[in-house]
Amino acid sequence: MSDLLHRLRDRGWRLTAQRRVIAEVLDGEHVHYTADEIHALAVERLPEISRASVYNTLGELVALGEVIEVTTDGRAKRYDPNAHHPHQHLVCSGCGAIRDVRLSGDPMAVLPEAERFGFTVSEVTVTYYGRCPECAALG
Repeated sequence: MSDLLHRLRDRGWRLTAQRRVIAEVLDGEHVHYTADEIHALAVERLPEISRASVYNTLGELVALGEVIEVTTDGRAKRYDPNAHHPHQHLVCSGCGAIRDVRLSGDPMAVLPEAERFGFTVSEVTVTYYGRCPECAALG
């Protein structure tokens, strides 16, 4: 059973067949699917699942804090189930592939006090951009 399914069960979230399939599709460390990709993969497991069920469930999972919405460069929103493990993202500027990366240091420590302009910083998001090996091979 996936980490996401365990977390949802622990919360007492009602796992209908549709919700279970969506959680199963989201299983994995480097999963960053769009809602349409999640729907297509869910249909393979449960042909009668509707696009509305996928969108509604993703909205609920985001509101619960169990899934993170990731948006990069105006591309479609992607959904990251790795919500409870601190990480940042590495994004291919060619194909849009996203990988989770774990920084060895504290990203909060990188911002000097003088550059905080009096802000109380509560969250840091770092996104690295580059080209994945497949896109780099294309030139």
